This record gives sequence, structure tokens and C-alpha cells, in this order.
Amino acid sequence: MLTARSTLPDAVPARLSERLYDRTALAVLLVVAIFAAFTFVDYGLGWDDYTHSQYGELLLAYYSSGFTDRRALSFVNLYMYGGGFDLLSALAAKVLPFDLFETRRLMGAVVGIIGLAVVWRLGRRLGGPLAGLLALVLLATTPMYYGHMFMNAKDGPFSVAMCVLLFALLRAIDEYPSPSRGSVILLGSALGLAIGTRILGGIAVLFVIAPLALLVGADIRKDGVQPAMRRFGWFVLVLSAGLPLGYVIMGLLWPWSVLEPLNPIRAISYFSTFFEKPWREMYDGMPVLVPDMPSSYVPRLLALKLPDPTLALALGAVGGILFAATRQNIPVNRRAGLLLVLGAAAVPVIYAMISRPALYNGLRHFLFIVPPIAVIAGVACAYLIEWLHTRGKAVLAAAIVVLGLGLTATVADMVRLHPYQYAYFNTLAGGVRGADRAFMLDYWGLAFKQATDELEQNIEAQQAIPPAGRSYWIVAVCGPQRVAQVELGPRFLTTSNPRGADFALVLREFYCREINAPVAAEVVRDGVPFATVYDLRGRTVSTLQASP
Repeated sequence: MLTARSTLPDAVPARLSERLYDRTALAVLLVVAIFAAFTFVDYGLGWDDYTHSQYGELLLAYYSSGFTDRRALSFVNLYMYGGGFDLLSALAAKVLPFDLFETRRLMGAVVGIIGLAVVWRLGRRLGGPLAGLLALVLLATTPMYYGHMFMNAKDGPFSVAMCVLLFALLRAIDEYPSPSRGSVILLGSALGLAIGTRILGGIAVLFVIAPLALLVGADIRKDGVQPAMRRFGWFVLVLSAGLPLGYVIMGLLWPWSVLEPLNPIRAISYFSTFFEKPWREMYDGMPVLVPDMPSSYVPRLLALKLPDPTLALALGAVGGILFAATRQNIPVNRRAGLLLVLGAAAVPVIYAMISRPALYNGLRHFLFIVPPIAVIAGVACAYLIEWLHTRGKAVLAAAIVVLGLGLTATVADMVRLHPYQYAYFNTLAGGVRGADRAFMLDYWGLAFKQATDELEQNIEAQQAIPPAGRSYWIVAVCGPQRVAQVELGPRFLTTSNPRGADFALVLREFYCREINAPVAAEVVRDGVPFATVYDLRGRTVSTLQASP
């Protein structure tokens, strides 16, 4: 059974201590930070990046003007999202020696590493020092999380905010029915951080239903209904003292939310229906309208995009946690904690399968469930190592080798895909090569950065000049045109019309056609082209769009 705070017995080879596990976890965080510091500039812009940078500047203007510059409160639809990350990046760009978008990449890495640290503490609190270390390693080697943390201004910060909220809830449940002052402050702050980042943070209410039912049910069996309900009421009353603090934090991160009391409700209503003109995305080899994606969308993509070790351990953890929840010899607060983290991983998936919202851009909207998946996988792995140790050193060594090989293979994939780790698919999908024709890979167009850099190098190597009468090159774009313009700079003019263009920059997704023209630059990973620049000089091309 899965137990909480389990550690290897003293007889484990090398007698690894809790301090060693913790020091190793700190070393892992340091290694990730070093890699991030040397590579954050490699990540390109996504579809939404430019707009988010504008939102950050408007929020900065709102606060610096003494709340008189109110453009941020009606800016496209971003005013319905919290802008804490965008505001932080705008502030950092004023003092750091990088351009705005490089600063945003760096701040994304910082926030992502904070999420890794919180997951370490989550796993440690739930299953002991070894479980914390393993949860950290599993999340750090999850390409979906690692890749998104650099360039996803919405879902990356939200996943970290939800990590903090989950840790606060776990601490409160550990202290049930009398949470400490620190837990009240932490939970109020975390709730404000999560909802102030995205209104979806309120889904955490669903995570606590099963844990609280378990705690209250145990009290009823022990002392009767009335004492149990008094304890539950006291628990809720004490925690509610943190709500004013949470409201203040929510308002700071998401100023529109506090302009009128009902604004958060209006945001829920807005996001409860698909608010854009539907488009098609590739799923299972077919272009499908995003509101019509099958109920299997999220679980299937999880099965294909989680690294093999994490997927196997997480699946085992589900059964183990449900079994442990029935074991009376495990303290009820610890069983409730296990159910809490399992709920954080599973409830959003179940909800999506039932409610069938519009689903698109892979799993980026569900990035916040990846950290709790890593936590339950880490707890399961720690228990498995403990159990295997009782079966003999040879069995334990073999299991550790298998785990090490799986993690090494994933890290090798991450290095090969760099900086497109978010496009990763596991061995069940056949890697990115196997998934290329069936699913979206670089749906955000990050490869435009590398493709445009190579185009400029190509032009300089040829010492080419624009046609007579022009001082700039014209580049037709199939993909995020604003991204292409920012990456190319003032020497280039971007357009969607290839007629008369000098080059065509094409995202190699199903809606962009291949062109019979010389290739001026191409971004390839594992034999799969992510973006291509075609030389159109002397050629006539009528469209860059492919018919689905």
C-alpha cells in the first residue's frame, strides 16, 4: 500500500539519509537553473506572446499612473485573466540587460523553477524526502512542463500557482481540524494567487471534496455526527479568515476582478462557452473542429505525452492511493492528503471528459495537472523502491537501473528537441516522428525564431540585397504572422499573400502547404520539419494555405 512519509530503512545500501535526499533535490534545482540560465534565449515567441507583453505594459501603466490609465481593464480579452506574470516581466525588463521577450523567457524559467521547488516540498510532505526528490526529478524531466515554463505566459504561471495552492491545502488537511495561523495565511495567499492568475483556480474546490468527506466520515464513526460537524465547521471558519488576504492578492494580480463584485462570475460565464470562431486542429490524423474534440482527448494525449516512467508510475499510483485510502492503519489525515493530490491530478481530466469543452493546443490548458501527476508518481516510486528493497538488493538495483534508463532516454529526447521540448511525444506515440502526421507538434510556432535566424544568415552569406526599389525583404507567412515580424525585425515586411514575396516562412503544420521552391532555411528535429523558409524569388505562388 502507499503510505505517507515513507523512507528507505537504515539498511539501504549506502545508508542514504534524509539530508542527502534533500541536498540532492537542491542539486537538481541548481542544475535546472544553470541549464535555464544558459538556454532561455533559445526559445522563440508563441502566438499569444506579443499580446501578453502589451498587457504587461498596460498593467504597469495602470499602477504607475495611480490607477488612472485604465486601458488594461478592457484590453482584448486578457483583462479576464490575471496578469501577474506579464506585470512581473514588464517590471523585470526595465532593469535586466535583455530585450523584452528574452526577459519574459527568463522570468518564465524562474517561475517554472519555483514550481519545481514547490513540487519537491509537496512530494516530501506527502511521502517523505525520497518521494519529494523523485517527484522533483520526474517533473524536471517532463518535457511538457519544462518546455512550457519558458514560453507559456498563461498556463505555466497558472500551473505553479496551483502547485502553491495544492501545498497550502495539503498542509491545512494535515492539521485538520485546527489549522495553524501559518496555514490560514498560506491558503488565503495561495487562493488569491491561483484565482488571480486564472479564474479556473476555483476548480480546487472539487479537489477537497473527497479528502474532507474522508476526514468527516472518520470523525462521525469515532465521535458521532454533531462533534464531527462542529470540527468541520471550525475548520472552515478558521480557514475563511484568510479569504480577505486572498481577495487583496487576487485584486493586485487581476485588477479587473475587483472593479465590480460580480466580475469573477462574469469571467466564469465568458470562459464557460467557446468565445472564438471555431477552427480545426489535427487530432488522431484528422482535422477536427476544436469544439468537437472527443472526450478521450485529454487522457489520450496524457498517455502519449507524459514520459514513459512518469506515466507508468502515475497509473500505478492511482490504484495504490485508492487502496491506501481504505487502510485504517494509515492516519486519516495522511490518507486525505493522498486523495487530495490524486484529485488535483484526476478531477480536471474527468471534468473535461464529461463537460466536453473546446479543446486545442495539445495539453497546455491542462498543464496544471502535470505537477500533481509527478507528485503521485514520485510517492509511488518511493514506495516501490522500499518494497523492492525487501525483495533483495539485486531486484532493487535492477529497478533503479530501469528507472534511470527511462529518465536518461527522456532527457536525451529533451536535448534533441531543444528548444521545442513542449512538442515531445513518448514511445507509445513513436516520438515526434510517429506523432507528426497524427497530432500538432509546434502549434505555437516557436521554430520561427530559429528559421528566421537561419534566413538572415543565408542572406548575409550570399550578400543578397532586396529587389530594386526596395530596402526591405518581403516574407509571406503561414503561421503566427506577428511572431514572424518580431523575429525578423525592421529589414523585413511580413504578409499573408505570397504573390510578389521574396520568401515564404511556413509552419509545418497541416494547414500550411509544402511549396515547390528552393529551401532557404529549415528547422528539423528527429527528422521532422517544424518550420521551413522557401525562396520564392522568380516564382509565382498563389497561396500558402493547404486544404484540410
